[in-house]
Amino acid sequence: MTGVCTALVTPMLPGGEVDWTTLRSHVECQIAAGIDGLVPVGTTGESPTLDQEEHLKVIEEVVKTAEGRVPVIAGTGANSTAEALQLTKEAEKRGADAFLQVAPYYNKPSQEGLYQHFARIAESTERPLMLYSIPGRCGVAIAVETVARLFAQFPQVNTIKEAGGDVTRVQELRTAAPGVNIVSGDDGLIGPFVAAGAEGVVSVAANFRPDVVLSYTTACREGRRAAAMEIWEQWHPLFTELVFMAGNPVTIKEVLYTAEKIPHPELRLPLVRMEETQRARVRSLLKDLEEAEA
Repeated sequence: MTGVCTALVTPMLPGGEVDWTTLRSHVECQIAAGIDGLVPVGTTGESPTLDQEEHLKVIEEVVKTAEGRVPVIAGTGANSTAEALQLTKEAEKRGADAFLQVAPYYNKPSQEGLYQHFARIAESTERPLMLYSIPGRCGVAIAVETVARLFAQFPQVNTIKEAGGDVTRVQELRTAAPGVNIVSGDDGLIGPFVAAGAEGVVSVAANFRPDVVLSYTTACREGRRAAAMEIWEQWHPLFTELVFMAGNPVTIKEVLYTAEKIPHPELRLPLVRMEETQRARVRSLLKDLEEAEA
């Protein structure tokens, strides 16, 4: 679970129903671009507002469309261990290759609670688990010592997605858990994370331009500093503003809609479409990027 894995959006129709046709075509476009993996129903996929039937159907449709061409790392985390276990079990039945397990949110468990939560899930499957530490959304980080403890005991716990914005964690994790795969959860930090020893990214920006994210990440991983800097200088708005201007997934859905890659910018409450001033900024940035590429 290295390289560039796309944190897939869940396209929706006006009124909020999942747009299954666009979801399938979006998966095909990602695979055609050479993406290394697909991550459905994470935060970018609006998992908090999908009911369990929809959640599992999204996974099923992505697996069916991918047809084994790339791994599908299904978001099956929850702040209830029982729910995370159930989602993981059902996603495995539907053919998911691996599972993204976010730290339980809102209830702020202790590190022992986090360990036991992830241990129960690891004991329930032989398929790989990608831990997901994002304290800004969850209120708690997965401590380096907890990652090391899980990595030492469960071979399937082999990757962590780091989205806390702290590059020093990469070296700390490499020291405490030699061999663990570390991927950035922030497009804007791909370069520093890879320089510190990370192996790739779970990317929001790749929904729009997987080719650019792949080229940049590959240049960083191969140590081609000049090439990486050239891509960054041309495309830095993609890795920054066009992902996080109005938060995720609000911004990336607006980008995809403006670029005519999805037919609607629909979100589910409590998320709403960005304001017109921000939409104008998106249009301006996309025009600048298009002209720079021409």
